[in-house]
Amino acid sequence: MITHSVGLSLGPSSSVESGVAVREIATGKLIHIDKLFSMSDVQLFFENYPSLKNSAICVSLPWDNTMLEGKWRVQSKQYQLIHSDEELFHNRDNWMQRYSTRGADLLSELYSEGVDITRFEVYLTRQKLNLYSNYKERSSADCKFLQSALKFEYGFNEMPVNMMPVAQLEAIVGCILAEEKLKLNTNKIFEFKGLDVINIK
Repeated sequence: MITHSVGLSLGPSSSVESGVAVREIATGKLIHIDKLFSMSDVQLFFENYPSLKNSAICVSLPWDNTMLEGKWRVQSKQYQLIHSDEELFHNRDNWMQRYSTRGADLLSELYSEGVDITRFEVYLTRQKLNLYSNYKERSSADCKFLQSALKFEYGFNEMPVNMMPVAQLEAIVGCILAEEKLKLNTNKIFEFKGLDVINIK
C-alpha cells in the first residue's frame, strides 16, 4: 500500500543542488526535506529510506548543460526543434540531447526492484499545476512565487517563512505529481531511459 509520496528534483551535475521531499499522504504533511549534491548522496538517501516499497516516487529530468563547441553552441538544445531526419540534421556532439542521463542507471535499478518510480519535467508540470510564474526561471522572484503558491494553494503550511532553495520547492512539485498519479490524474507524455515521463492530464 502506498503511504508516502517522494519528489526528487535532480540537478544536472554535482555542482548544482538536488532536492528531495517526502510527504505523508494520509496527513498531507511534509515529513522530510533535504538538499543533495552528488549521486552518492542520492543513492544513500534511497538506501536509508525505510518506506521505499510503500512510496510513489517522481524524479525530475535535469537539463543537459554540457558545453558545446563553435556554432553548435548557438544552435543547441532547447532552442532548436528536434528533427527526426538526422541525415539532413546531424546530431553533432549530442547538441540535440536536451535531458541529462544523470542517475538513470540508479533509477532503472530501483524500478527493476519493484519501486513505483516515474520521471517528470519540472516546467511542464508547473504549468499544468498553475505554478508557473512570469519571472525568470529559478530567480529569487520565481522561487518566492512558487513557495507562496505551494503554501496557499496546495496547503503546505509547514513551510518556513524564509525562502527555501528552489531544488526543494521543485521536489515538492514532484510529491504533488506522485499523488496525482495515484488518483489516476496523469498520463504518459514520453519515455526516457526506460522510465515513463508523466504529467497532469
